[in-house]
Amino acid sequence: MMWWNVPGMSGWGFAIMSIWTVLFAALVIVGLVAAARILRAPADRLPQARPTPEDLLGERFARGEIDEQEYRQSLETVRSVRRSGIEA
Repeated sequence: MMWWNVPGMSGWGFAIMSIWTVLFAALVIVGLVAAARILRAPADRLPQARPTPEDLLGERFARGEIDEQEYRQSLETVRSVRRSGIEA
């Protein structure tokens, strides 16, 4: 190698330079990953859409928690409340 005999640069100098290069590259990578997580975090924390009362009744009916008569009665009650403009 042509530049191995640079004055003042010993084997330890090359070793330290190599270690600092690897550490700097690792620092850049960690910084980029941290920046990506910070920029992406608000999108992950958006509130989820709340299920409607009809959806909740449908899930309870599908699980067998309520029978068909109770489902239809509750569904009609929910729809009549919504038509009258009363918010629960």
